[in-house]
Amino acid sequence: MAEKLTAWDIVRKKAKGERIAMVTAYDYPTARLVDEAGVDVVLVGDSAAMVVLGMRDTRFIGMEEMLVFCRAVSSAVRRALVVGDMPFMSYQVSTEQAVANAGRMVREGGVDAVKLEGGADYAEVIRAIVRAGIPVMGHVGMTPQSAASSTGFRLRGKSADEAERIIRDAEEVARAGAFSIVLEFTTAEVAEYLSRTLEIPVIGVGAGPHCDGQVLVLHDVLGLYENSPPFAKKYADLRSVVLDAISRYVSDVRNGAFPDEGRYWRMDERERAELKRRLEERTGKGG
Repeated sequence: MAEKLTAWDIVRKKAKGERIAMVTAYDYPTARLVDEAGVDVVLVGDSAAMVVLGMRDTRFIGMEEMLVFCRAVSSAVRRALVVGDMPFMSYQVSTEQAVANAGRMVREGGVDAVKLEGGADYAEVIRAIVRAGIPVMGHVGMTPQSAASSTGFRLRGKSADEAERIIRDAEEVARAGAFSIVLEFTTAEVAEYLSRTLEIPVIGVGAGPHCDGQVLVLHDVLGLYENSPPFAKKYADLRSVVLDAISRYVSDVRNGAFPDEGRYWRMDERERAELKRRLEERTGKGG
């Protein structure tokens, strides 16, 4: 079995010029699959709010739910680094609460590192969590937790002013001690600059080809939903496969074709005769 990756290993991949593959997972079976497939980082994303729990956006998932997902994934993964998303309001209230919740994600959720959204405003929070011995992955550009209620889900960094703000945020996150940064839905020019100038890996999602790595939501990769973000690539159409399989199962059940011979078992002749005798005694009738 391959040796378990650490946050430091992910940093060294950039130094060696190796691209980093990261994907989300939320449960034991899919986490096993993505780990076996060779991804470097498994993100237990707060996107579980929408893709697993059917919530409107990522603001509505809490610590207790995230801990369940983290435990399931960390139990399955043997090689990849497991990163847990810190949910909305788990780190914004105070630095002390942020450290405590990050600690819960490691101790109770079993993750190797945590991820939190925000730039310069959260530099002190990142420093405090890192001081506590917990690796932190940053997240700048389009940040879904705040975008849902204020700025909206739109491409970031189109203007020079906004691009410069994102760059400054990323630099502050790196200075605060983050071992990597997710850069979401941001122009390729910003991603190229940050990937070239920062010593830590920049992992893009909708940020172009110049990043040190890429991350996608597993359900988008597998094509489990009809609609995906414009930057996602569907590598399979499992929605059609699953619909076909279940439809055929329903048909087989209704027409009596399932279960077929070999998928159920009978008593041997001697035990069947004994059961028949006992039932006749109970009911006074033939079986």
